[in-house]
Amino acid sequence: MEDDGVNPHRPEAATRTDPGGPSPRPARPPSGEASRPDLQGLPPAGRSSPADRSPSPSSAEAGGLLALPWEILTHIASHLPAQCVIDVLPKVCHALDNVGKDSTSWQLRARRLIGSRAGFPVGPREDFDWPSACMEMEQLTTCWISEAHRAARQVQEEKEQEKPQDGEPAAVAAADGQRDGGEDELERAAAQEVAYGVDEGMEMAVEDEDGEMQHILGEDQLARLREELEAIREDDAAALMEEERNHGMVFNIDEGQNAALNHPEGRRSLGNGRQAEMMQRQSPRSPSPPPALECITLPSGHIAQVNSVLLLGGEGAVCATASRDWNVKLWDLQAGSSGTMLHSLVGQSDFSTHRGWVWCLASQPPLLASGGFDSTVRLWDLQAGGTEKGVIRAGAAVLCLSYQADVLLAGTFDKRVSLYDPRAAEPLVQSLRLHGNAVMCLAADDKYIISGSKDCTLAVYDRRAGKSLKKVRLSSYLLSMSYSGCEIWAGDNRGMLHSYSMRAGTLKPVSQFDVGHTALVTGVHKSPGGLYTSSSDRTVKIHIPCAPPRTLCTLNYQAAVHGLSAEAGVLAIASGDVSVDVWRPRK
Repeated sequence: MEDDGVNPHRPEAATRTDPGGPSPRPARPPSGEASRPDLQGLPPAGRSSPADRSPSPSSAEAGGLLALPWEILTHIASHLPAQCVIDVLPKVCHALDNVGKDSTSWQLRARRLIGSRAGFPVGPREDFDWPSACMEMEQLTTCWISEAHRAARQVQEEKEQEKPQDGEPAAVAAADGQRDGGEDELERAAAQEVAYGVDEGMEMAVEDEDGEMQHILGEDQLARLREELEAIREDDAAALMEEERNHGMVFNIDEGQNAALNHPEGRRSLGNGRQAEMMQRQSPRSPSPPPALECITLPSGHIAQVNSVLLLGGEGAVCATASRDWNVKLWDLQAGSSGTMLHSLVGQSDFSTHRGWVWCLASQPPLLASGGFDSTVRLWDLQAGGTEKGVIRAGAAVLCLSYQADVLLAGTFDKRVSLYDPRAAEPLVQSLRLHGNAVMCLAADDKYIISGSKDCTLAVYDRRAGKSLKKVRLSSYLLSMSYSGCEIWAGDNRGMLHSYSMRAGTLKPVSQFDVGHTALVTGVHKSPGGLYTSSSDRTVKIHIPCAPPRTLCTLNYQAAVHGLSAEAGVLAIASGDVSVDVWRPRK
């Protein structure tokens, strides 16, 4: 055998591919050294020795993954899940850790997710958190597109079951078919079975562009297929359902009902069990994966509409709900199958949380602030079982709150934005008159205060300079707002979304978008890779926050949706009645 120039006692010679042979030739490791996996060619992180270096092309060829050009390495990593690149590759070696620090590769990944025509991010690119944005976009796309497809299939099944033929139930009509068009019916059924992947051997038995069967399928196979379909067509619906049940269905009746109940459209369609029946008609050989998301409805704890919801704790484990029944309640979302109420917040010498509608919530751990139509902001200590920590007299109905580390801000019906220090005996720090009508929405950080009013203006106030920076006149008024990073997203009373870029004290309008809402946008939450909107048009939409937004899924409700809150992949929705829905990743 020829000498290939490789020292078998060197680490990179543990495995070697013979160009002339069909498979790698294993080499025996030195004595006393355990056999290692194929990744042994990767040098140890942070150090290298002359023996580990590849002095020639032939030895570099055996150097493993890191011997590849950097461009190829980053391209390979771009096909891994973002969470793997962030959490796993840094633990392998220092070189692969650098793959996750390459901003260009993250930007290319984001471009693949949103498409080449959409702009992302909407705000400045400097200091943008590309890894977090890509990871969140991938998770949202996986979960919510799957939910959208499931809901679409359910709606289609509802439409099919509402079309009985000759007065027969839809399931019976689907089994019996049309007697007059027997030949066409058989061919359509054959194509449908192929589409569902019932038998890969039937792949050639589909209709061509002219509507005729291709002749690649043997005549005996086609005859046998027609005989089988004819036998099925002659069975009654009950026998057919029993046969499918014995072969294993995608959903059983209970599972179908639960899946439909998790979606508002399904709540209208399970009265006679036909929805579950239609679910069972799917192919037994093509089982669908379980939904990536689950929806729970919190037990009825309020006796009036829920106006506001807020997820707490950083992991979406606790939810606060504020209602027109004057109360705020805390829920443990991880207890039981549908959550458990922890506390109903009640002040000293009071029988309810407020003495009027509770309209808004904000939190700065461990305190929770609630604002109501009784013209007060009340503070609650979550670490002390929700005991009352203080009451702030606002002078007018409190319509919006923003709780920062050093200050609590309240927007009120009397056209003011007030700044409070909850720790002080006299909490009012400053009262700003930035608008000519009620302040409807509010957002802030340590530098700026952004507020929207019913006077159709958006105002920016510089906290450090103590002056108003800009006021933008709009053709509509804003009701909801989210300020994340250098981007501002707001929803107005006409169903439109407005986006702004905030940089160095300059507010730059980006655009306004029609995402399909037809009434008031009651809630907006924006994160690096996700955008959630709710509306009084009875819908909640999940988007990618690009320009224009890419809508992944639309949830339909039977009443106006009053607000939402999103945290750590969990979405809480005030669904317009006394209930609250919580969508979360299925465990």
